Amino acid sequence: MAVSGNVSPAVIQTKGLTKKYGSLTAVDHLDLTVYKGEVFGLLGPNGAGKTTTTLMLLGLAEPDGGEAVINGLDAAKASIEVKRKVGYLPDNVGFYSDMTGRENLRFTGRLCGLEGEALEQRIEELLARVNMTEAGDKRAGTYSRGMRQRLGIADVLMKDPEVIIMDEPTLGIDPEGIRELMWLIRDLAEKDGRTILLSSHQLHQVQRVCDRMGIFVHGKMIACGTLEELGREIAHEGAGTLELSAYPDNIKLRDVIKGMNGVLEIEKNSDMYVIRSAFDIRRALSKELAEQGYTILHLRQAGSDLDEIYRKYFEKAGEEGGTDDHTGEK
Repeated sequence: MAVSGNVSPAVIQTKGLTKKYGSLTAVDHLDLTVYKGEVFGLLGPNGAGKTTTTLMLLGLAEPDGGEAVINGLDAAKASIEVKRKVGYLPDNVGFYSDMTGRENLRFTGRLCGLEGEALEQRIEELLARVNMTEAGDKRAGTYSRGMRQRLGIADVLMKDPEVIIMDEPTLGIDPEGIRELMWLIRDLAEKDGRTILLSSHQLHQVQRVCDRMGIFVHGKMIACGTLEELGREIAHEGAGTLELSAYPDNIKLRDVIKGMNGVLEIEKNSDMYVIRSAFDIRRALSKELAEQGYTILHLRQAGSDLDEIYRKYFEKAGEEGGTDDHTGEK
């Protein structure tokens, strides 16, 4: 799946999308493009505006400004047509607990206009797809949360949607269940070519499955891109974090580091120095240590994982717009 240079067609687009609840702006002029076959992660804490964005994309909430378009259809003006093309997996999937998984899928299939042999074949295919064939004849009330999420994906796939929107899909699932769900999400994008938008605050899971990510804070999209792009962008904007170990590890070493231009603070964790700097000092630090007779054993620019990148963007957003957090909305 290629997104650079808009090689793949845009499937989800928002322009200036805005939603207010009284004095609270839940979504603030959101511009977003998600391409065909892409898994896009919408990241942010509770209150960031993720759920409100999802509701507007599904045509379940009217925007106060801007527009949301899915496959060329305005989500607000053509909500019925949009619902035919979009599948939605909420954070807590509801099923009839006294019915089996198979019976729940049969009920959904009939709502989608399927009957007879075509319906039964579709049920079998989908149960196999989500690895639920044996569990299909057990009551849904006995399922674990991970099993309900997988049955939820089968339920969503019953109408063969082009787009799937997932709200906190891994919340409350055990590690093995998360692994299975992540594999299934990637398979839906890569094998089926479906476009998937998932909202989450669980950064590690998102990092493993998404092609691109958008960081959402206080209703605003403050950054968007691949993991590598987000890391490069935040590194260019200021403070960085270095991990360093060198030989000999003596008192003078700390003084040499502290005397480097740009160093903000130093911490010592076991045999490793953690250095916060106003800009990238790796080249200058390496040169200085060599001239002082030190051998570098380890030197790494931290912040290459999503947790560190997210923390830096969130700190930046707090500095620019205050650290107050919206509550009552995800």
